[in-house]
Amino acid sequence: MTQKTILNDTHRALGAKMVDFGGWDMPIHYGSQIDEHHQVRRDAGMFDVSHMTVVDLNGARVREFLRHLVANSVDKLQKSGKALYTAMLNPQGGVIDDLIIYFMDESWFRLVVNAATRDKDLAWISAQAKAFEVIVSERPEFGMVAVQGPNARAKVIGLLREEDQAPVSKLVRFSARAAKTVDGVEVFVARTGYTGEDGFEVIVPEAQTVAFWNALLAAGVKPAGLGARDTLRLEAGMNLYGQDMDDTVSPFEAALAWTVVLDDGRDFIGRSALEAQQAAGSARQMIGLVMDDKGVLRHGQKVLTAHGEGEILSGTFSPSIGKAIAFARVPAGDIPLGAAGNVRVDIRGKEIPVRVVKFPFVRDNTIQPGI
Repeated sequence: MTQKTILNDTHRALGAKMVDFGGWDMPIHYGSQIDEHHQVRRDAGMFDVSHMTVVDLNGARVREFLRHLVANSVDKLQKSGKALYTAMLNPQGGVIDDLIIYFMDESWFRLVVNAATRDKDLAWISAQAKAFEVIVSERPEFGMVAVQGPNARAKVIGLLREEDQAPVSKLVRFSARAAKTVDGVEVFVARTGYTGEDGFEVIVPEAQTVAFWNALLAAGVKPAGLGARDTLRLEAGMNLYGQDMDDTVSPFEAALAWTVVLDDGRDFIGRSALEAQQAAGSARQMIGLVMDDKGVLRHGQKVLTAHGEGEILSGTFSPSIGKAIAFARVPAGDIPLGAAGNVRVDIRGKEIPVRVVKFPFVRDNTIQPGI
């Protein structure tokens, strides 16, 4: 059965085109995906992300549990509200899911995990938590709205009561705090996002989510759908679970080595497999591609390199760059950046040269060097 967020009727009233996304009825766009993309890059747009899963972990051994559960080090989290992006791995080193962890206090951490992986994530986390006597609580009573773009923070702060405006304005990236709106609604404001622009992801009580959305709308924030969210995150060099990585792909093969901390004395799940892969060298690597020819790079297209064949993972036409861009997973080996022709993509039987580039492709509405 298709699930709906609390904002479903609101999306339809705004003329959204709805699609199935991981079992959720979600807006793909409200008229123009391209316009919504540029709205986020240049001003402020908002996304309904209420399908994401909020999970609270409570207990005396929560930090110890998370040191075992995830590949990044939660010991980086020492100040209340600080956040950490990480992967949760299986014993083979494959990515069960990527998630954000918020440190609230020593007996309470908050997780936000992907919607499509909700059931397997909750089952895995709950099974691992038993040995640490950690209580795992899903929080379905919350909605969530992501407000992104160069003017996004100011728009959200303008909806908060006066005494919360200054503290929220001082939040550094990857940190969060509780605040109240001018109507007295308690919200959880995190300076995080999935677009490569600044902004907030705001957790709101479900009963007040529609009112919060409408207040943002009245403040001039325009709605954006999953289509723009996908082009924005790919330009920003951010992985999509299930397309760019899954439980058969290690962080090293998904360009997420920076999220792995092999610190002394911490035996996290999947560590031995990662150490073996690191010692032997990964067989595959993820690279960024730009196609200067006309056309679009799409998931599943064959990629040809001097080291063998790979495939396109995420691919799209980049509205910011005006060219097709993609992630590809290919055999490991040195591939020079820049010059087209070292790598080719098979598009309907024709080999098209592409350039290998470092990603992100775009950040803070700026096309990155070498793109």
